[in-house]
Amino acid sequence: MRGLMHRFLTRSLIAGVVIVAVAACSDDDDTSDETTVAPATTSASSDTTAGGAAPVDLAAVCPDPLVIQTNWFPEGEHGGLYEMVGEGYTVDTDQQAVRGPLVAGGQDTGIDIELRAGGPAIGNQPVSVLQYTDDSITLGHANSEGQLLRYDETPVLAVVAPMEINPQMIFWDPEAYPDVETLADLGEQDVTINVFEGGTFTEVFVAEGIWNADQIDPSYDGSPARFVAEDGAIAQQGFASNEPYTYEHLEEWGRPVRFQTLHDAGFEVYAQMLAIVPDRLEELRPCLELFVPIAQQAAIDYIEAPDRANAIIIDAVERYNTFWTYDEGLAQYAVETQRDLGIIGNGPDGTLGNFDEQRVQRVIDQVSDAGLDVPEDLTAADLVTNEFVDMNIGL
Repeated sequence: MRGLMHRFLTRSLIAGVVIVAVAACSDDDDTSDETTVAPATTSASSDTTAGGAAPVDLAAVCPDPLVIQTNWFPEGEHGGLYEMVGEGYTVDTDQQAVRGPLVAGGQDTGIDIELRAGGPAIGNQPVSVLQYTDDSITLGHANSEGQLLRYDETPVLAVVAPMEINPQMIFWDPEAYPDVETLADLGEQDVTINVFEGGTFTEVFVAEGIWNADQIDPSYDGSPARFVAEDGAIAQQGFASNEPYTYEHLEEWGRPVRFQTLHDAGFEVYAQMLAIVPDRLEELRPCLELFVPIAQQAAIDYIEAPDRANAIIIDAVERYNTFWTYDEGLAQYAVETQRDLGIIGNGPDGTLGNFDEQRVQRVIDQVSDAGLDVPEDLTAADLVTNEFVDMNIGL
């Protein structure tokens, strides 16, 4: 449960301690399913589907609804998914799911899309485990290290990568460590790095000599309390799309932090890929041929004009009425960060959403070399496919 589980714990515990977004509320306690008219589409592609083509009809080839099991509550990193939710969507507060017409560039595709919350909403189960017990799930979120470590039990095949760069990072106080610019610098200065126990990336970085094993403190509980209490004397795990904003707006801290993503430090996993159970490939192939390019374009539409999708995200979070909160300020920060850092962006070949198999193979080798349990004959082709990706779609 390593990679995704840490995301779940980080999000839940931080949200439970730090109130940085509008308090979750609901005027719909007596109903679990209410229809909402989505705000008017502002995307530049609102009159066309991906690439300016005619409207796409998914009714004959895709499940209805097309269900995507996400890895967390609605948030900006899921923006491209909510970009595909059309007007008249409903929010099921019991199941914590958003359902509405699946739209491509604002045009109805003939089926519904259902986006299900993950993390605590599914008992913190890995998404791949749920995909093997719930046949109604069409696609689920996956990340590279999770695929590797659970391949023997619940293998999944990723078909598109809306997120080019994993937003996980390590952050530190630039006032305490003005000379630290990278994660390798943290290692050289022997700074204590507070993380959740069992992180794959820590084992990789220690194996590669970037960090020393004795500087890793796996006692992080998701709270900012220790970082604040030690006045930034330690470094800490987080997400580039969340914690820098959170800490700068935290009353007890209230100043910038500096960070480097795990990706830029050399651990280039793919995060929040959309993946299927491999045994369903033939069944879903006609659907994926049409849907994957829609998902690619939706990520672009979101990053270019996020307001409509962000409004759905914030609405859903408020109605779910859990510890998780999300407001316009954090949503806007997440968009800007994902755009500026290339988290949602093109790969080296100018395409958004495709996979670099050499990059995936490097991750396999890194995790294996760190001594973790990886099937001996596993290759990138077992984990990802570019079969359905439209190589002409990019930012």
